Amino acid sequence: MIDRIPMPDNPSSTVPSSVALDRAALTAGAGPREPEWLVANGLGGYAFGPVVGGPARTYHGLLVATLRPPVERTVLISGLDEAAGEVPLDGASLESFRLDGMLPVWRHRVGGAVIERRLWMTADASATSIRYELVEGSSPVALSVVPLVTIRDHHSTTAYPDNARPVVTLARPRVARVALVRPQGPVVLAVEVGSGSIVVEGPGLGRWRRNLRLAEERARGQAYRTSAFAALRIEASLAPGRSVTVSFSVDSEAGSLEATQARQAELIERAGAADAARLVGQLVLAADQFLVRRSIPAPTPEDPKVTIVGRSVIAGYPWFNDWGRDTMIALPGLTLATGRFDEAATILRSFDRFRRDGLLPNSFPDRAGDEPAYHTIDATLWFPQALAAYEAASGDRSLVDALLPGIFDSLERHVGGTRFGIAMDPADGLIRGGAPGHQLTWMDAKVDDWVVTPRAGKPVEIQGLWFNALSLASRWLRERGRGPEADRWDALADRAQASFAARFVSPERGHLADVVDGPDGDDWSLRPNQLLAMSLPHPIIGGEAARRALATCRAELLTPLGLRSLAPSDPRYRPAFQGTRRERDAAYHNGAVWSWLIGPYVDAVLALTGDRAHARDVLAPFERHLSEAGLGTISENADPEPPFTPRGCVAQAWGVAEVLRCLRLLELPEPSDAARRRAGIAVSRA
Repeated sequence: MIDRIPMPDNPSSTVPSSVALDRAALTAGAGPREPEWLVANGLGGYAFGPVVGGPARTYHGLLVATLRPPVERTVLISGLDEAAGEVPLDGASLESFRLDGMLPVWRHRVGGAVIERRLWMTADASATSIRYELVEGSSPVALSVVPLVTIRDHHSTTAYPDNARPVVTLARPRVARVALVRPQGPVVLAVEVGSGSIVVEGPGLGRWRRNLRLAEERARGQAYRTSAFAALRIEASLAPGRSVTVSFSVDSEAGSLEATQARQAELIERAGAADAARLVGQLVLAADQFLVRRSIPAPTPEDPKVTIVGRSVIAGYPWFNDWGRDTMIALPGLTLATGRFDEAATILRSFDRFRRDGLLPNSFPDRAGDEPAYHTIDATLWFPQALAAYEAASGDRSLVDALLPGIFDSLERHVGGTRFGIAMDPADGLIRGGAPGHQLTWMDAKVDDWVVTPRAGKPVEIQGLWFNALSLASRWLRERGRGPEADRWDALADRAQASFAARFVSPERGHLADVVDGPDGDDWSLRPNQLLAMSLPHPIIGGEAARRALATCRAELLTPLGLRSLAPSDPRYRPAFQGTRRERDAAYHNGAVWSWLIGPYVDAVLALTGDRAHARDVLAPFERHLSEAGLGTISENADPEPPFTPRGCVAQAWGVAEVLRCLRLLELPEPSDAARRRAGIAVSRA
């Protein structure tokens, strides 16, 4: 039975969570992976770490700031040395762990005392705070905290420059400034303690700690030795029932815990999830972590370099930036299912401004100011689907009016041809694409010059997206009294649909082709991409052929945490997603399970069979998953064989979004076609 997540009477009080680990669970391990917590700040910055122990990844840190939001993510506080008296606050003293919404809470037992630690980040600020409270005990406890400071790219182990000594200045007894050096200029880290004092000189302080080992990076075959600087020590006395808060910030003021808790409660309220299942409430909070600000070019004749504040979506934590396809796929679940329509509209407007040669960006670079990459065949075709979902959910037709010119420009360029060989084949009306050295679909793993799954030719999901985009274009034109123009797009859609049935359907195989007209002919690999031909609101295939393909996907690809990317019967199938980077990327789309694919699968089930019980059953395992890897959120991948160990990013936008979207759909009693459209998912059909 799924518990209910109530709204607190006091909006500044805590929001209940699905995640709580006691001492036994912590000792035994909460799941097949070591659990990790994540807190984000709405700028692309984050705090991230293991529940037990010190940093194990380059990405672990208590303050990973975006120096040019949402990129240039830089580790500034890699960890803390904490002690109560002479006893370290570490795994040995840890008694329990839980999430307060998405905020981590630890309890440590030190003799007869229990100390609670809470961590939060201030929304839209590069600021992390930790509150220590003596919740049990009759005598004061001496608290000591040594922040381990560094300044390095979050992908790297090396501080830059590694031999530069940070300069520590004691501004006041409770405020210090730490000047950190990097090639682009200094960064000043502010350290503040609410009560107590800051010591900048003494044993162990003012020196680099070198040869620190990151176990997870070593296991992944990556560089794993790093360093950090012990800049200062915070000393305070914890009195019974009292707390001490330590804050670290860059160019920001640290906000209060109460304000952060109130914001979580407001997100639940806005989503209408006060009485929803606990999994729904938890994912509403998880969804918030991916929505970030991004500067958007808005040139004028007077100032060609002017920018405006836009919105985007971080594809996954800890290592991804914002990606076009991920953003469009995730938009309905992250924003529409959570009542954040204004942000959905801003995201769509933001990405429309980056349209080039009829294409939306594939991804944005790590450095602000660098040009986005455009090697994607599907991000642009997901855009009309995201816009249609927004229109249906919000009732706002004006945004469609504003964005239709860009959509029609993209469609025309697809008909006539654009970059990377992306073009409509005039012989059959289907979309083809491919360019040497480039991966254009979502199956985009690449190691050096090796494109693992190039899928050049006419991929199955691209035809589904193309048909859907043509159908939406026609509908939007007819609604605006432009019937003759709509007729053209209808004719193209009809031609594509007929060609699809002739080329992608094989009664003998029982599933759809993955790619036709590739360099080596047609590819009949059994992959989950075919679900997008039958699960979108305007399906390119339906009826018995679609139901047979869905049944095959259920039998061969479905797992408790999503769908396999390749059937086990295929000789290229990799039964585990782990090892070196080359080994991982070889398995990334050749077996590894993808959580986001549960969305198209549920859509297809509801549309083709109406089996709501099965839809609920395939979503249920995600509740347990909340305590397995990235706590309170959903992982990018899992191994394709039992025990289906979570892999990849510990928090993935489209995984969270698609599970949440489907859960919200299933809250509706036998939803009508209109309700389905409002949820941004497929309508029922034969």
